[in-house]
Amino acid sequence: MIAKDLITEEIPPLVHTDTGEKALSWMEEFKVSHLPVLKNGNFVGVVSENDVLDKLDVDETLDKLFQHLPRPYVLDTDHIYQVLSKISELKLSVIPILDKNEEYLGCTSVYHLITLIAHTGSIKENGGILVLEMASSDYSMAQIAQIVESNDARILSSYIMSSADSTNIEVTLKINKIELDRIIRTFERYDYIIKASFQKSNYDDDMKFRYDALMNFLNM
Repeated sequence: MIAKDLITEEIPPLVHTDTGEKALSWMEEFKVSHLPVLKNGNFVGVVSENDVLDKLDVDETLDKLFQHLPRPYVLDTDHIYQVLSKISELKLSVIPILDKNEEYLGCTSVYHLITLIAHTGSIKENGGILVLEMASSDYSMAQIAQIVESNDARILSSYIMSSADSTNIEVTLKINKIELDRIIRTFERYDYIIKASFQKSNYDDDMKFRYDALMNFLNM
């Protein structure tokens, strides 16, 4: 998925003749803390809530309040990972999307991106979650997938997390099984460290059975 597919129509841009007060009002309405600003249809920068609040007279227009605005943006051909990286790096709630000629096409927001990821990353599908910890040199997705598939399961999605102060990595797996005990035991036989698991357990089934039995008794 590339940036042009991420554009949301829900967040309009400001224009340079809008006031600081209008900028704050729109940020509150659209639940963001940044908005793109256009001048004669051209992208001139991004204004933030904090920058507006720092000004003494928010009734002034944006071009009078700010001589220059920062111009963070992504290109319409950038991958969603590049978009996420830029938003995270610059701590933005909204990022403009431009074409190769730097013409403004629209913008996307953190909320919109999270919603898209939730629908496209197998997050909403039924299954269990397994977090493995290992040395980065020991990482092999081929072996991890083989272990999962040997238990008649498959990996729906995965991602890797690492930190600068450690040579270890965490591999999070979304698996299409809600009971992971057999898969966990297999990973342990291969000396994998199971850092966390989120699954449906027999205890959950027992509690549901007891709850249903109680409700049936009360309804008699």
